[in-house]
Amino acid sequence: MRVAVLSSGGKDSAAAWWWAMCQGWTVDSLVTVRITGDDSPMFQIPGTRLVGQQAKLAGVQWVEVEATGSTPDDLEALACALKNREIDGFVSGALRSDYQKSRLERMAERLGIRSWTPLWHQDGFQHVNDMVANGFEIMITSVSADGLDETWLGHVLTENSFSRLNELAKKHRFHVEGEGGEYETLVLGGPHLPGRLEIEWSASWDGRRGHLSFH
Repeated sequence: MRVAVLSSGGKDSAAAWWWAMCQGWTVDSLVTVRITGDDSPMFQIPGTRLVGQQAKLAGVQWVEVEATGSTPDDLEALACALKNREIDGFVSGALRSDYQKSRLERMAERLGIRSWTPLWHQDGFQHVNDMVANGFEIMITSVSADGLDETWLGHVLTENSFSRLNELAKKHRFHVEGEGGEYETLVLGGPHLPGRLEIEWSASWDGRRGHLSFH
């Protein structure tokens, strides 16, 4: 099986990528939708250009797709990038969003290929906890939830810190896996990569939310 991996560079994309590798499939490319607008209900915005570095480490092609973030421009741009690739389908890190999953599946059907969502409806705590235990270096790149302050920006999750994050999620009632946009991530290394990213960044914090800028 030859597949593309839809990747934002974050933890869910990395887990889906690793899953495809564990199936013995050939990863044709990492495909990133770069949003030029201010928001997107489908795709992550911070740090996506660093997927190019992940692809370089892995020795696979990086396909960058530019889209405004509006519907249906986002998936039309993605479909154009995928339709001429020699792939059986694509793998994505959709975890809970029916909106994301159903739109991707309809696009795949139009293209005559398959869409795999191996993380679908996994338990959020177990999903991230297992990734940390398996050596994924998950760095938090943005926070926007009560209970998450500037000290989390740039932090690489450990078993202990993820346990603290879980307690904060229970107390402040946010999704521990960040599915509601409470935080975003970048994976610096893990079992899916032969090396790790070396990056420089600075943090911005406005008192309630914050994000990293990469240099």
